[in-house]
Amino acid sequence: MTSPRPRARGALRGRRKYVVVAVALAGMSVAADRAAVAWVEHSTADAFQDAQGLTSEPAVTVHGFPVLTQLAGGTLDRVDIEESDIPAGQDGRRMPVTRLRVQLDRLSRSSDASAAHAASAEATAFVSYQDLSEALGLEVRYSDDSRKGAPRVEADTDLPLVGEATASARVAVAGADTIAFRSVRVEGALPTALKADLSGALERELKLDGIPAGLALKSLTTTPDGVTATLSGKDVTFHTTAGA
Repeated sequence: MTSPRPRARGALRGRRKYVVVAVALAGMSVAADRAAVAWVEHSTADAFQDAQGLTSEPAVTVHGFPVLTQLAGGTLDRVDIEESDIPAGQDGRRMPVTRLRVQLDRLSRSSDASAAHAASAEATAFVSYQDLSEALGLEVRYSDDSRKGAPRVEADTDLPLVGEATASARVAVAGADTIAFRSVRVEGALPTALKADLSGALERELKLDGIPAGLALKSLTTTPDGVTATLSGKDVTFHTTAGA
C-alpha cells in the first residue's frame, strides 16, 4: 500500500508557500499605504499652510486604514492638523494663536487641487497670556478674582499722577472668529476720566488669526495658563493660491 506522507508533505509545502506569498503581499500593501499616508500628510500640510498664510508647515495626521482605499474614493475619513505660534496679521486688531488644532472630517479635494472641503470640522485655539499681552499692549494675567465667580483676566497700567492701577475683565465670544473683553472692573478709587481710560485700554475686541473660514467660535475657557477657544463648522472649505 502506498504511503500518503509524500503527498501530505507536498501539500504542506504548498500551504507554506501560499502563506509566505500572502505575507509578502500584505507587507507590500502596508508599505504602499504608508507611502500614501506620507504623501497625503505632506501635500495637505503644504495646502493648509498656503491657504492660511502660515509661516511654517503644520503637523498633519491622516487617520484610518487603508488610506489608499480612501484616496480611491476621493474622501479621507479624518485629518488632524496642528500648528503653533501663528502670528497676528497686520490689518487692524488681530491676535496671534499660540497653538491651533483642527479636526477635519470627510475631507475631499477639488479636481484642480485648489481647494479642500470638509463635511465638518472642529478646532481648539489656545492663546497664552504672553501672546494675549502682545496683542493688547498690556501685561495680561489670570485674575485672582476668578475664585469669586466667572473666570477673569486682569492687567496693570501706569496712570498720570496716580501710578499703577489694575483692571479686570471677562473674556467672551464677540463673533465667529472674534473675542472680546467685557464687564471691565477697575480697582481702587480713581477719577471717572482715568477709570474710563483704563477700561478702554482693556475693553477691546480681537480677531483670532489663522482660523479656517467656516469655523465659528462656540465657547471660550479662561484658565491660569491662557484662553482656549472652541470652534466648529459644517461644509468648511479652504482655498490655496495654487494647486498643491
